[in-house]
Amino acid sequence: MARIFFNGQAMAGGPFHHSVSDALIGPVRTAPGYRFFSIGDVCPGLLPAPGADTAIEGELYDVDLEHLRDVILPGEPRELELGVIELADGSACLSMVLARGELEKGVHREITTYGGWRAYLATLGRTA
Repeated sequence: MARIFFNGQAMAGGPFHHSVSDALIGPVRTAPGYRFFSIGDVCPGLLPAPGADTAIEGELYDVDLEHLRDVILPGEPRELELGVIELADGSACLSMVLARGELEKGVHREITTYGGWRAYLATLGRTA
């Protein structure tokens, strides 16, 4: 089993939640030190940013490694990669993060000030 932080489409109410719903632990926040980006308003990208004072909301799941390998990772966009992040309680877990080189492309809208994907989607008149 692996603990993984989801902050986009796999969260409750999102289009991919059905594939992980039985593994939900509950809502959590990252520790401070993250920026957040919209990838074409389709999914979010979390970016570790030491020195940043912002935390991002999401949900924590405990998934089988086989499910992570066979179902979750193949469905992730190329702009994201698997990483390890810190949660507000100081513990570490897996998360999809903005892939190396993506920030430099300058094509992803920063949405850090919204604090989470659902808050950002609300500004677009959408829900997760």
